[in-house]
Formats: sequence, structure tokens, C-alpha cells
Amino acid sequence: MLSPKQKKQLRKIIFFTLTLGVVVVGAIVFYQWQAFRKAKFTRYPEFGINMPEQYSIHGIDVSKYQSMIAWEEVQSMKVKKINLGFAFIKATEGIGNADPQFKRNWKKSKDVGMFRGAYHFFIGSKDGRMQAENFIDKVELEPGDLPPVLDVEQLNGANSDQVKREVKKWLEIVENHYGAKPIIYTNVDFYNRNLGKEFDEYPLWVAHYYQVDQPRINRGWIFWQHSDGGRVNGIVSKVDFNVFNGDSLEFERILMN
Repeated sequence: MLSPKQKKQLRKIIFFTLTLGVVVVGAIVFYQWQAFRKAKFTRYPEFGINMPEQYSIHGIDVSKYQSMIAWEEVQSMKVKKINLGFAFIKATEGIGNADPQFKRNWKKSKDVGMFRGAYHFFIGSKDGRMQAENFIDKVELEPGDLPPVLDVEQLNGANSDQVKREVKKWLEIVENHYGAKPIIYTNVDFYNRNLGKEFDEYPLWVAHYYQVDQPRINRGWIFWQHSDGGRVNGIVSKVDFNVFNGDSLEFERILMN
């Protein structure tokens, strides 16, 4: 049984806790509103980089580092004949982490009519099965979405054989779950040094910056990340830019059924 003095102290604690909670929630909402307002009024005359205009399908990839995105501004931006038709969005990382902007980006990008894809950032020293389960738990793919993507670009203290083994686990589990062969994202040097021919059957999204016409890699690829310094209306920070290696019919064929 609490004494009157203890009850008074308890009421003060409850009041303080509730007040603090309201202040914190209010601060978060205000910050998000300010970030969105800033993004919505961010404008650029051009994309800020040399664009490979010989490709017809262009897109970006984003994560929490782009903060709040005004997706309607992204979708409506057009320079010459180029507009952005797809976006790869970071969903998860390692065993237990999810990108804090994923849910919003995933919904809003679809709302404005962009093709969307989700990717997992792979930690080479962690178990591939558990990383696959993290991705599957967070990402529900629908017809018309891009296939799942594995972003593997660092060893993180593991050796090449370990990374290959864990990457294979991730790829097999994710393919079985979604019924679609995953795309591997990496850079040219990492692919040649640490993955190689054992993974040539998987579609490749390759990073190779500031090349004139195409990435320099001795295997086929379907997406090319050609710059990490682009500018897009509705996004305050710099953005990675990509192209699809094909026409609209070929693009449709890779989408989830």
C-alpha cells in the first residue's frame, strides 16, 4: 500500500514520463515535416553528372542516407528525354538491421508510379541464412516489382571462400522464397577478386563509375551504377544513378510475376 507521499511522487513520475514522450514524438514529427518540406522544394536544373544518354531506362538507388524523399518530385523530373523510371531501395543489412526509411520509400515510390526494387546489404562475416531471413521478414515483393537484390561489396574480415559460401546460402534461400533469381550488386573489382565465374548465372547490377559507355567487366550485366554523385529534385543529398541494359520489353520480362 502506497503512502500519500509515495502516490504523489508516482503521479509526478507518470506526468513527467508522459510529457517527455509527447515532446519526443512532437520533435520527431516536426523534424520529419521539416525534412520533407526541404526535400519538396529542392530543385536542380539538371542531374549534375554526365548521363549515358544511349540508354533508355534510368533509375536511382537510395537508403537512409538520402533522408526524407519527395518521391513525386523525383518521378516528375525530366531533363532532355531522360526521366527516372525505377528505384532500388535499401531494406536490410546483416542479421537484424532494417533501413529506417525503407517502409516509407517502398510505399511512396510505388504511389508515384515508379518501379521499385529492394536490396539487402550483405555482411561478409555473418551467416547467410540469417541474413536472408532478415530480408524475407522485412520485404514483401509484389507483381511488377524488381527481383530481390544482394549488395555484396565488402569482406568484413572474412575471406573470399567464406563470403562465397554465405552468399550462396542467401541467394538460394531468397530465390526459393520469392520464386525469382536474385540480382547481385557489386563493383567490378570485388566481383573479379571474390565472386567470379561461380556466380555468372545470376543477373548482375555492377558499379563502375565515370565510364563513358559501359562498365568494364567480362560478363553480362543488366544494371549499371554509373555515378554516385547525381542530383535529383526532391532529394537533398547526392544520389547513385543507374541504367538498365535493354529496352522496355526486356525490362518488363525481369519484373516479378
